Amino acid sequence: MTATDRSIELVNAAAQAAADRLAHDIIAYDVSDVLSITDAFLLASAPNDRQVKSIVDEIEERLNKELGAKPVRREGDRDARWILLDYVDIVVHVQHSEERVFYALERLWKDCPELPLPEDALKTRGKAQEHAQLSAGAPDGELS
Repeated sequence: MTATDRSIELVNAAAQAAADRLAHDIIAYDVSDVLSITDAFLLASAPNDRQVKSIVDEIEERLNKELGAKPVRREGDRDARWILLDYVDIVVHVQHSEERVFYALERLWKDCPELPLPEDALKTRGKAQEHAQLSAGAPDGELS
């Protein structure tokens, strides 16, 4: 079984919304073969709690406005370290960068196929590391 067209449509819209709000390291997995409760996971991160909330709000607004989709569940708002949006067909995880590293969801789902994402979302890969290096004061803004 593979992710449905509707799931892919939701993933792409959510990934674009996350990219528009400057999320880091956006990636999506087709988990339909290993989970019966959803077709896809979308992962994204941000360097602070405020941005995590902003990304989640944009995803929720965009999916509602463009696709008429509302989450059946939204968890993690209080601390904004890891907010989960459950749309049944897809589950969106937006994590603070520290939680992203600690929980390493990519390790859990690495055997599942990656879903194609919009170009803007793909450009976010490696941004968390780049941001961490800049925040640490890399000389002359050099990135390795």
